[in-house]
Amino acid sequence: MSAEWPISDDLSALRSWIRDYAAGAGLGGVRLQDLVLAVNEAAANVLDHAGGDGHVRAWLEGEFVTVEIRDFAGRLVPAHADAGDPGLNRLRGRGLWLMRQLCDEVRIVRRPGGSSVVLRQAVHGPPAFPGPPALPDAAQS
Repeated sequence: MSAEWPISDDLSALRSWIRDYAAGAGLGGVRLQDLVLAVNEAAANVLDHAGGDGHVRAWLEGEFVTVEIRDFAGRLVPAHADAGDPGLNRLRGRGLWLMRQLCDEVRIVRRPGGSSVVLRQAVHGPPAFPGPPALPDAAQS
């Protein structure tokens, strides 16, 4: 089952749609919040850099919620997905870098008539960080 939404200036509605869809697919907690933020960032990029003409499609693919944010300007190329940290001296240019920090996988696909950012988030994410190793007991040292 997949769902699709147009990209518009109402990013709040898009975030709600994605949150509801991904939660219904089993994604929860911080991983759900991370995906919603990444989709918002990608859609904002379509509004800022591609004239706002695009759509978002989401589907459950095995153990992954996959979201495609497509624009019809086609300015993105796969190499953009590897953009490094823009550093602190730039006011803009953190979108794709941020998406890579938040999602399990980020790809850019270029097709005739547009380009897409594809985000994937595992429903059952990596195990929780177990915390720091126990320190040796002072009596044993």
